[in-house]
Amino acid sequence: MAGRIAQSFIDELLSRIDIVEVIDRRVKLKKTGKNYSACCPFHDEKTPSFSVNPDKQFYYCFGCGAGGNAVSFVMDYENLDFPQAVESLAASAGMSVIREEGSFKQSAAKKQRQRDLYSLMEQLAGYYQQALRQHPMREQAIGYLKNRGLSGEIAKTFGLGFAPPGWDNALKRFGQDEQGKQHLLQSGMLVENDQGRQYDRFRHRIMFPIRDQRGRVIAFGGRVLGDDKPKYLNSPETSIFHKGRELYGLYEVRKQNRSLEQILVVEGYMDVIALAQHGIHYAVATLGTATSETHLQRIYRLCHQVVFCFDGDNAGRKAAARALETSLPTLQDGRQVRFLFLPEGHDPDTLVREKGAQHLEHLILNAQPLEEYLFAHTSEGIDTDTMEGRALLSQRALPYLQRLPKGVYRQLMYNSLAERTGLSSAELQATLPEPPPAPQVDSQHSYQHQDAAPHEEDTSAQQDQRASPRKRKARPQQKIGDNLAQAAIALLLHQPTLARENLPSLPASLEGESVALLREIIELLKQNPSTPLLMGHWYDTAEGELLARLAAEERLIPEEGIGRQLHDVLARLIRQHQRQNLDEEIARLKAIPYQQLSADDKQSLLELMRAKGQLKNQ
Repeated sequence: MAGRIAQSFIDELLSRIDIVEVIDRRVKLKKTGKNYSACCPFHDEKTPSFSVNPDKQFYYCFGCGAGGNAVSFVMDYENLDFPQAVESLAASAGMSVIREEGSFKQSAAKKQRQRDLYSLMEQLAGYYQQALRQHPMREQAIGYLKNRGLSGEIAKTFGLGFAPPGWDNALKRFGQDEQGKQHLLQSGMLVENDQGRQYDRFRHRIMFPIRDQRGRVIAFGGRVLGDDKPKYLNSPETSIFHKGRELYGLYEVRKQNRSLEQILVVEGYMDVIALAQHGIHYAVATLGTATSETHLQRIYRLCHQVVFCFDGDNAGRKAAARALETSLPTLQDGRQVRFLFLPEGHDPDTLVREKGAQHLEHLILNAQPLEEYLFAHTSEGIDTDTMEGRALLSQRALPYLQRLPKGVYRQLMYNSLAERTGLSSAELQATLPEPPPAPQVDSQHSYQHQDAAPHEEDTSAQQDQRASPRKRKARPQQKIGDNLAQAAIALLLHQPTLARENLPSLPASLEGESVALLREIIELLKQNPSTPLLMGHWYDTAEGELLARLAAEERLIPEEGIGRQLHDVLARLIRQHQRQNLDEEIARLKAIPYQQLSADDKQSLLELMRAKGQLKNQ
């Protein structure tokens, strides 16, 4: 049936179904206090960490971070898209889905464009696979795959294909009309140069379909067969493909394994495929980007242990240092990260072919725990037998430990550093400056993505700094007010009707990712104060993961006090912003020698100092 599902129908559906009943029909729940619990259906665990809140009608797993409303649960559990999940729930509730046109045409058109892209990418995958089987120039591609030790069965499992030589094979087949050309351009499979000439992006390459968590082809990677550059080429980002969120091989890993103990993160497509050829079916690869927190959160939905695998050269060591920094904020108690450095000159593909799967799995089993790698990394070049060396070690290591979430693991890491320096854990923590902002969930645009080869990541702009974790490009918009903004979001999630009250107005100059999210949440809740609907709005996004985590936090104040606390948090956020503006202006004036200040500037400085003092007293 045409048209978008009416929002009013979704509201009615969520109000009539009970998330406890929806989940209990699929996963047996047990009453625990006011909530219900079970072992999480989205990752392997023995102790239940999956919680369902009947009052707020959402679920959250404290182990893997999965969370959302009844619709998102059915989508993930039954591998359905949004309309299918709504239709399934509506059928179980005896309701007929209502769809709308009119004002929703623009959104419906956008969704139709995405469906067109999914369809095109699936057709392209089939075209490339057929070319690998039947094209008259396929022999070089087949020879390459055979030389890499790959069987026809493994090529079929990963949907490998062949983009024949020529500038317009895909264009001729799928771009016969203007609409087809537009779809090819939107999918990134067609390139248009400055002269307006259009040609295929992928030519004379082995083709690797990249699938999302539901198995849909969303992009391609290509390995050149001739002498063209680059050696590896990825699809550009599109409306259905975001490199910072996707992992090559993750769909195949989920399909192959009912439960997982660990996931191995490698650097290239061929590494993933070669390992699968040798029976190691738990490897994934990033897509020409560094590993992000979003990548890790997706992995933690399936298992609690991540093993990073790096080449043993200098580039591999630098990549490991970046992975260490990314991992730290995600290491809640019960999660484990380890580091495996292969012998120099080897990657997983060459090593497993030369030494075999048993040898590589032995190396994986003995991979270096994060604790060992962190202290080896921060103590490099230091003589820890001297007091100066131990002081330098603590100076280097403490900024890393500060980024760990609060918990037993963080305390144990402080204890480990204490043993290495001769100080007590309390003495070490007493030397710390003000704590840094709490870790934020990576957005899907956390990194500047490039069409780089998985083994050829550009490191020219990177610096080898061990004194403290490098400042990330990942969050350029994170501002000082983001922590308070998240606190306000958490309160609104627990009592969404507060959005309709006369809340303090946030200044337009107040910036930050969480502040922007807070503004949007307030506007959405004014229209419909529903936590489940809000979480459905950001389903399967970094923002959605953040909302699920915040919604699952228990409030230590009574319900009637939440409104007062929200007003207080927003007022503090505004004062903090005002104080920051005052500090910046005061610093600007103080940077000028006092005798060079005009009378007006001196008066302004005096008034600014007075205003700052008044803010402190509020």
